[in-house]
Amino acid sequence: MVVGAFPIAKLLYLGVRQMSKPVANRIKAGARRSEFFKTYICLPPAQLYHWIEMRTKMRIMGFRGATIKPLNEESAAELGAELLGEAIIFFIGGGCMVLEYSRQAANSRRKEDELNATITSLQTQLAELTLTTETLDAQLREVNRQLLSFPLPSKK
Repeated sequence: MVVGAFPIAKLLYLGVRQMSKPVANRIKAGARRSEFFKTYICLPPAQLYHWIEMRTKMRIMGFRGATIKPLNEESAAELGAELLGEAIIFFIGGGCMVLEYSRQAANSRRKEDELNATITSLQTQLAELTLTTETLDAQLREVNRQLLSFPLPSKK
């Protein structure tokens, strides 16, 4: 049963990852249409991303004090929607990785528990066999003691 579940889980993860791209595209399209979404969700991260990117490029080229002009609203909305779509894909992929890790950890823990149960069972059986051997050894010594206590037949 576990062997059959393994390919199904992988197939499910692959399906979720494949579905994340159209979902991200649909959210991006909604972000472009909705003024609230555009203004409060897309524009601030896009402007921040643009500012960080331009500041880094300017420092690499050696311009330290240059001011960075913000993107126009249309470009910022487009960039923000792209960033949002990529973030969604990233989080879905990360979620799939976390789920796969936890599944593998659970399988590993289950196998370790089974191995520990087997070891405990073998140790219990060994203790029982040791006790049985000691009991049989004591009985054998008792039989030998009784045999030695009988008088030897005399020759007449």
